[in-house]
Amino acid sequence: MSRYELLNNIAHKGLRVTTGFGRQFGDEVGMVVAFPTEFAELQREYPIFFRKDGERGEWQAVALLGFDRTENLFLQDGRWNATYLPGAVAKGPFLIGFQEQRIDGELRREPVIHVDVEHPRVGFDTGEPVFLEHGGNSAYLEHIAGVLRGIRDGVEGGRAMFAAFDALGLIQPVSLELQLDQQHRVSLAGLHGIDRERLTALDSASLHDLHRAGYLEGAYLVLASLHNLRRLMAEKQRRLRLAEGG
Repeated sequence: MSRYELLNNIAHKGLRVTTGFGRQFGDEVGMVVAFPTEFAELQREYPIFFRKDGERGEWQAVALLGFDRTENLFLQDGRWNATYLPGAVAKGPFLIGFQEQRIDGELRREPVIHVDVEHPRVGFDTGEPVFLEHGGNSAYLEHIAGVLRGIRDGVEGGRAMFAAFDALGLIQPVSLELQLDQQHRVSLAGLHGIDRERLTALDSASLHDLHRAGYLEGAYLVLASLHNLRRLMAEKQRRLRLAEGG
């Protein structure tokens, strides 16, 4: 069970985070939340889709990792077999929160980092140090802070972007029926994508509005990401052949 604490170099002196990958760290998942701030990187290696957030009923983007709820085809022998690690994974046991702080006499809500002290990656023996010996932030923590800023900006910008896509009817259901070989077929339900025909049929005013808001590029990055389904299929086929050979 998660137990988040406000990160500080006194209470968490000596804290270390294991950065490997595997089932023990909760990495066996078929998809992770994706953020518009990372679409340019994600679309090179991961298929990007949309689905409805079960709690808020809002659209969210996801990067597909496998063809089953617990299948991550990027995991291999404790490694993540891709050059870019999605922010939702890279953040590890950390999340960004807000705390009221008085700055220049004014009370403001400032972003602060929290750590899940019950996370299986967290310990004091092995892994990347969170703080330097004398209390400063380690290079690892500085990297995490950058990842969390990208997530924060992605969450805020994503809501408006996805709402704009939805208002124009661009987010439509996607039927994924993939034949892997003669014996194996996979079917994925509940995913949505950008409708290319509707996008190209938009009037000039709507296209201009999307472009001015910075959303048009995001739509095309999502479309471009779909070629990565072939990569996932190839890796799934390889593992099926290995399983049958074993």
